[in-house]
Amino acid sequence: MPEQTKPHPIPDDYRRITPCLIVAGAAKAIDFYAEVFGATERMRFPGPDGTVAHAEIVIGDSVLIVEDPHPGTTPPPPGGLPGTPVFQFIYVEDVDATVAHAVALGATLEREPVDQFYGDRDAFVIDPFGHGWTVASHVEDVDARELERRLSQWMG
Repeated sequence: MPEQTKPHPIPDDYRRITPCLIVAGAAKAIDFYAEVFGATERMRFPGPDGTVAHAEIVIGDSVLIVEDPHPGTTPPPPGGLPGTPVFQFIYVEDVDATVAHAVALGATLEREPVDQFYGDRDAFVIDPFGHGWTVASHVEDVDARELERRLSQWMG
């Protein structure tokens, strides 16, 4: 009888950490993420009531789990904070175009795109489902010495 090899504890097509968004209306959220961020769906398990019990989407080289809330499995916000105290950070090719597209599809613009001292151009939106996203593009490589100088200047 051949000896079975033990599988790697992290499957090949996952990263060590995989965020999971609990979204009332997960199916619509998946459509939004596909339209705005180019997400592709790789798996969906429907719940008995037609909701999304578990879905996995791929954005670039990253996996994001999206689920509808389910009694007994949806944790309350940590520390009693309202909403969700976590946001997603996504790198895209064109911040301005991506943010404009997200807003056109119902996202709320919280911070306009701006060039940051550390070499990224970024903005912050709240998607129509209540989750925050920093949308960024890396526009400049900044060495450690210059970063320190800019940080000092930024802090005043």
